[in-house]
Amino acid sequence: MLSQKNWSRTLFCKLSCNSQAECVITELSPGAVSSMALRGESRLKVLARQLLAGDSSSGCPNCACKDGSKPAPIELKFSPEVQEALQQHRPVVALESTIISHGMPYPQNLQTALEVEEVVRQNNAVPATIAIIGGQPCIGCDSSQLEHIARRGTAVRKVSRRDMPLVLGSGLDGATTVSGTMLLAARAGIKLFVTGGIGGVHRGGHISMDVSADLTELGRTPVAVVCAGAKSVLDIPRTLEYLETQGVCVAVYGADEFPAFFSRHSGCKAPCRVDGPQQAANMIRASHELQLGSGLLLAVPIPEAYAAEGAAIQQAILEALQEAEQRGIAGADVTPFLLESIRSKTDGASLAANIQLVKNNAAVGSQIAVALAASS
Repeated sequence: MLSQKNWSRTLFCKLSCNSQAECVITELSPGAVSSMALRGESRLKVLARQLLAGDSSSGCPNCACKDGSKPAPIELKFSPEVQEALQQHRPVVALESTIISHGMPYPQNLQTALEVEEVVRQNNAVPATIAIIGGQPCIGCDSSQLEHIARRGTAVRKVSRRDMPLVLGSGLDGATTVSGTMLLAARAGIKLFVTGGIGGVHRGGHISMDVSADLTELGRTPVAVVCAGAKSVLDIPRTLEYLETQGVCVAVYGADEFPAFFSRHSGCKAPCRVDGPQQAANMIRASHELQLGSGLLLAVPIPEAYAAEGAAIQQAILEALQEAEQRGIAGADVTPFLLESIRSKTDGASLAANIQLVKNNAAVGSQIAVALAASS
């Protein structure tokens, strides 16, 4: 049985996340606890009374609450629209912010972000664009926050799982990648996330080991990602092999071939196929009920009307890849360089196709979210 001294120390450790509780517990000497117990008060009632009294003056030597030097705990900041939807178990669709900061120039990036959110609403779901503003993870951004990210553009740091400690700990702005958005969406209780395309194994990745963190995130974070497949600048066969190794269920929506972002065709057979929102929702629900702990990838081919330029875009991709190699561009700088080079070479056709595929993904993802909410 714990002595009064050890009991106080144990309770101090268990409640160490509450700085006010730390001070109160530290101040309660064994004699004081015994005296209060004689009056019929349990130790927990004593603690509750002290906390509710709001006495912040403390001689606590074990915490920094006296001088305010202890930082506030990191909490997710929900927009009112998203918070209400989650509380009411309505369908919510997470959206990334890197596509705003690094995907296209201002003001087209802001306009596209607002239009994609509207597509989600038109399909009876609630959009939750995720970003980090001043070190605060925001689950759902208002128009001023979206404009802030859009205007700053590439000056905003891209944030995946790896970058979270730096950006949150330093109070920086951050645009979440697929990896970063999945992580925060899972923490927020959002089960589905829509984006343009995922990262993957880079060409030559079997030598360079350049593999996107999106793939490992899919292997350990239970969020379904709706996208147009892997970006066509990547090694798609190796990307699918890596996802298989990570235990990620990969399904193609309404087709038998895995799409390659700008193109409906990659030459890779779909691991499995789904043909409607309810079937996709059933897979997501089954994954959660089994507590697999991994994500699920739903690849939606670009609409036929915008795939016509596929051949020209593929040629531009090959040229851009050669340029990147000649200029020694590597790592996180590769994809933004390639997308801008391809946009320039195709006179903006690739950007127009990019916008349309994201909107199409948003519509499909929202319909799946609605079916998932109805069956949960």
